[in-house]
Order: sequence, then C-alpha cells, then structure tokens
Amino acid sequence: MYKQVFARFFILCIFFLWQQSAFAQSDQIEGLWYNQEKTAKIKIYKAKNDKYYGKIDWLETPVKDGKARVDENNPDKSKRNDPLLGLMVLKGFVQDGDNGYEDGTIYDPKNGKTYSCNITFKGDKLDVRGYIGFSWIGRTAVWTKAE
Repeated sequence: MYKQVFARFFILCIFFLWQQSAFAQSDQIEGLWYNQEKTAKIKIYKAKNDKYYGKIDWLETPVKDGKARVDENNPDKSKRNDPLLGLMVLKGFVQDGDNGYEDGTIYDPKNGKTYSCNITFKGDKLDVRGYIGFSWIGRTAVWTKAE
C-alpha cells in the first residue's frame, strides 16, 4: 500500500514540475533585453490582459545637454517632452506557438514612427521584426538577453 501511495505522490510531483516548466517557457521573453546597438535595455513583461509590453528601462546616455533625454521625435507634439526612460516601445504582443509573439507594435523613438512587429524567441536572443503592411517588407533587429 505504501508503494502505491509513494508512486502516486511521485507521479503527482512530476506532473507539477512539468506544469511549472511549461509555464516558465510561456513567459520566456519576459525580462531585460539589450537593443541591437546595446544603447538601451527594454524590460518586457506580461500584463494582466495576457499581452506583452516593453518599456525602456536603461539608456547608455540618459542625459542630453544636461537634461534627461526626451521623446523629441514623437509625432504627437504633446509627448515630445516625455522622458525616454520608462517609455513604452513594445505594445500588445500575443504569444503564437512556442517561440513566436505577434500582433504587436514597436515604437522607434529615433524617428518617432510606430511599426507592426513580430518577435521570435531564440534562446538568449530575440529577433524583433518591424514592418509596415507585410512582414516580409521590414527590418529585423537582434536583441540579446541583459540579465
């Protein structure tokens, strides 16, 4: 009888460990990532709506002319004095399969433009593809894990 109880307990433990690893994999893009140039770190997180978002968490040069860098190229003039630190640059990604994240947007503060975007997780790297219209008309940047 004790062998049956132990066997059931063992199987139950394995099941819970498997569930935990599956859950951890689903959030694999969460954390800090360097942009391709390594001039910024973006913190990616999963929101309550089960979508992924990313904010600028660190800048190599956070100050320009003695002041905090701001979103000076934003097409909305009322946002041009918003600081770059904390700026939301990734919005609304949903997981698609094991390694894909799609239906999101990426904002480029260098030119003030927002692009459709897909992200592919590849271990310690992310392929971040911004595009207009069709994904095959775009540019891919490789981000690396910062943690």
